[in-house]
Amino acid sequence: MRTVDVMIPVYKPGQQLGELLTRLEKQTLRPENIFIVNTEEQYWDKALEKKHPLLQVTHISKSEFDHGGTRKQMALQSKADVMVFMTQDAVPKNMYLLERLVRPLEEKQVGASYARQLPAKGCRPAEAFARKFNYPLQSMRKSKEDIRRLGIKACFCSNVCAAYDRDIYEQLGGFVSSTIFNEDMIFARKLIEEGYQIAYEADACVIHSHNYTCMQQLRRNFDLGVSQAQYPESFAGLSSEGEGIRMVKKTILFLLKSKRPWQIPGTVLQSGFKYVGYLLGKHYKSLPFGLIKLFSMNKNYWREK
Repeated sequence: MRTVDVMIPVYKPGQQLGELLTRLEKQTLRPENIFIVNTEEQYWDKALEKKHPLLQVTHISKSEFDHGGTRKQMALQSKADVMVFMTQDAVPKNMYLLERLVRPLEEKQVGASYARQLPAKGCRPAEAFARKFNYPLQSMRKSKEDIRRLGIKACFCSNVCAAYDRDIYEQLGGFVSSTIFNEDMIFARKLIEEGYQIAYEADACVIHSHNYTCMQQLRRNFDLGVSQAQYPESFAGLSSEGEGIRMVKKTILFLLKSKRPWQIPGTVLQSGFKYVGYLLGKHYKSLPFGLIKLFSMNKNYWREK
């Protein structure tokens, strides 16, 4: 069995992080190390290091954090065969997460593998359906040949919970050093362009979902649009608008079939905020700096822009 390190960027960790660490330590494929980069030391609970001996913690300031650069620095710490990147709010469903997530990487042509995301307790029905839409029951392998059929989903990979073959990762130069968002998909496009495959492993499951407000959706999608504008070569020929429209239609149909028609207006409104945020992000260079910071979820990214 290949060795595994887990990497988790952290900001203002709560009780959920402790549950994540406990479940990681109980995995059938136990990680060698759990690397954490914590943004802002004053929010860190030092008791976690005593309770979880696999932890290796580094503290940085909020101004030093970058979605791509921070993860790129974390990867330099690992000597394991496989690096698993997670977020602090993703919790393994069971003890088989790492074993099943790493399994596709035994195939030489697979460079990355990402997990299925399940809705958390209290997740809104429309958001729960979005999880099923984006993370179906069937596992799959995606390659360059699938771009015409799958569009942007051919390059979809989520660092909420994703595993990378370290040799392939290093061979291709790893994550970009600076990006506001989408470091996972930027690297995924590089993977498939170089002839490797991305695996979606439906048997590897984490519990992860959000009940975002309309403005949170706008800000998240603004950053998504910015990342696409800044790395056009990574998203060339990968239109995301059609996939978004398809999801809205499917969600409305789901709400009708599940007898929740009163939730449709809110879903349509949220979808509108998402689209507006995305368009604004794609054209951020035309906006005043004050509006850019207002619309962005990752405001600190713009400190020197």
